[in-house]
Amino acid sequence: MSSGESRNLHAHGDEELCEAGMSLYARALREGSVPRDDGEAAPCLLDLGLLHPDTDDERRLVPTAPAVALPRLLRTFDERIAEERRREARLAEVFEPLMRIEGSHTAVTDTPTIRVLRGKGQIDLAITEALAQASEELLAIQPHNGLASKTLGTALERDQALLDRGARIRTLYQHPVRHTPPVIARYELLRGDVEARTLDEVTERLLVIDRAVAFVAASKDRTAALEVRTPALLTFFVTTFERLWRLATPMHPEAVHRPSLNGVTPRQHAIAALLVEGHTDAAIADRLGLNIRTARVHIAKLAATLGSESRAQLGYLIGRSGILEARDQET
Repeated sequence: MSSGESRNLHAHGDEELCEAGMSLYARALREGSVPRDDGEAAPCLLDLGLLHPDTDDERRLVPTAPAVALPRLLRTFDERIAEERRREARLAEVFEPLMRIEGSHTAVTDTPTIRVLRGKGQIDLAITEALAQASEELLAIQPHNGLASKTLGTALERDQALLDRGARIRTLYQHPVRHTPPVIARYELLRGDVEARTLDEVTERLLVIDRAVAFVAASKDRTAALEVRTPALLTFFVTTFERLWRLATPMHPEAVHRPSLNGVTPRQHAIAALLVEGHTDAAIADRLGLNIRTARVHIAKLAATLGSESRAQLGYLIGRSGILEARDQET
């Protein structure tokens, strides 16, 4: 059988190591070399550089050490991935001006209504462009873990420009933001029709601009987002925002502070509800926008209020106290 026929019968992806190849490679490692003819049964080993001719005996093949071969193969795959990414970037660059052309012969169904944005630079640019064209309203949901002083500074200029054009801004945060100096300072500086409210929990970051376009976070690290122009989805986002807005506690322009109930603060009530659901301290902190140390302080205070001496007893006392039902009836 010729080497070409052997390769055709042995065809598989060049990133794979077949069973025959694995067996022959292991044998070569154990014995130090294998006959060259045996290599015809697994040409992938030669292609991957796992076997190579013995310089002292051309009739035999010697193995490349796994510690040498693996990094080299991984580097090859990394280069392929990098090349694919460069190819994607080139295609995106070529199609970008074409996507801006609104020809009369383009069918309505061909118009993209959801666009994936990658990288904070592209996301910020898209949001800035959309806000620059807006004149009516900005609805925003901002989780506590997405706030940063630098981001707030950039947003301040954009938002003030929008307010100066007569638009309205409403934003939902989590309760801990009420005590965040950069956010407090932001609202002291903004002039116009701007309101903010807070909740125990909110969704991931959402911006709805003039009810015509929305930006939704698509990754935890905020390096990906969706630009949405689908009418049905925009209606859903607005409806969700309005329902959360009605449940939220005013923070600006006039703050309203919810009173404690039976010695239990609103934040401790939220923690109690999550404790009953079985969440860990870390999960509770993440859900409520707290650091874990602060969450544990509130849990300890709640335990002291209810007279609990253990975590298991705390869950029982929360249920028996009726504080969850009382707060639900209040709201």
